[in-house]
Amino acid sequence: MVSFSDPFRLEIIDLMMDGEVCVCDIMKLTKLSQSRISYHIKILKEAGLISDRQEGRWVYYSLNKESLFLIKEWITSLTHYSSNRKRCCE
Repeated sequence: MVSFSDPFRLEIIDLMMDGEVCVCDIMKLTKLSQSRISYHIKILKEAGLISDRQEGRWVYYSLNKESLFLIKEWITSLTHYSSNRKRCCE
């Protein structure tokens, strides 16, 4: 998943582990510019990893736990598959 390939996106995801955040919070904690954060947020939203909610002029972002659960299940199935798979040369 391209969404997980950038350390800044992983940091943004990590910030959302405790709940929703706004871009101003992300800016304070990461020292990234607003435009750079918006770029990473766009990628995470397009991947379905985060969702947003608008309250007045502020937009709050949070993890899409259903998507993360599906990713976890997929990784678990891959791990299970690879550990039970017979090797061609055994």
